Amino acid sequence: MASSVLLSVDTVLLLLGVAALYVGAELLVRAASRLAIGFGVRAAVVGVTVVAFATTAPELAVALLSGFSYSTDLGIGAIVGSNIANIGLVLGISALVRPLDVDEGVLVRHVPFMVAAAALLVLLGMDGRLGAFDGVVLLAVLAVFTGYLLYRIRASRPDAIPVEEVDVDGVNTVSARDVALLLAGLVLLLVGSRWLIQGGQSVLQAYGFDERFVGLTVLAFGTSLPELAASIVSAVKGESQFSIGNVVGSNIYNVLAVLGVLSVLVPVGVPVETLAFDFPALVAFTVVGVALMAYGRTVSRADGAVLVVGYLAFFSLLL
Repeated sequence: MASSVLLSVDTVLLLLGVAALYVGAELLVRAASRLAIGFGVRAAVVGVTVVAFATTAPELAVALLSGFSYSTDLGIGAIVGSNIANIGLVLGISALVRPLDVDEGVLVRHVPFMVAAAALLVLLGMDGRLGAFDGVVLLAVLAVFTGYLLYRIRASRPDAIPVEEVDVDGVNTVSARDVALLLAGLVLLLVGSRWLIQGGQSVLQAYGFDERFVGLTVLAFGTSLPELAASIVSAVKGESQFSIGNVVGSNIYNVLAVLGVLSVLVPVGVPVETLAFDFPALVAFTVVGVALMAYGRTVSRADGAVLVVGYLAFFSLLL
């Protein structure tokens, strides 16, 4: 009786964590988008930078909390699983909702960084750990990527985005309300991350699943919900540059920023199973995703179906 009560409590905690992450990310994305609009940043750039970085906040919170309070296996599993889910589920479902036109600037300037980030992660993790030096390398590449983005923003004309295009209420200005929403979103992300880790870890481990599985499934899916929500809304509104830019940018920040910061602060162990299966799956999804984006400069509904089926196959192999 006591064990079933604890399991019920952990399940509620898991669901509350997912809800808090979702609401927190929504507030963060809305506030970050308004701030970007206030400075006249273009849609494609917002998708890859502001929205992508904001929706990466759950992965950062989960990875840091798991690394310090639980196990780094949870952290790296959540990041690798989240990147796979971003391509297989987020991009796939968004394309099923509406075929996505690929912005040439994102494909030429930003997608190569996504491929490089995945390749760098596999290369640095080959020795079974990500240490402080590896973290510095990842953060250095992040600095190069950020510098490149700033250069491109300055070099191009900063066309302002109409407010209605990103589903944000209000006027095209920066206000204290936006800052308050940003802070509220961050608080919810931190609280939701702790609930998600505690609830997800307890529920799945009660059924005999290890920490790697918890990270690759529950934590990865939970932290990918903001990307999924933002991309689907963008696809419905016909703003494909947000959907694709969000996926590409999130995968870049997940590896370079989240794992970079985590491995600098605490050594991250890379399990043998991750080297043997998770890393190859990440590379495969990245290659297939890039190929589909490059072919015809569009991700069709058929392409979306391929990605979703591929993700379901990946998930089934984890069981």
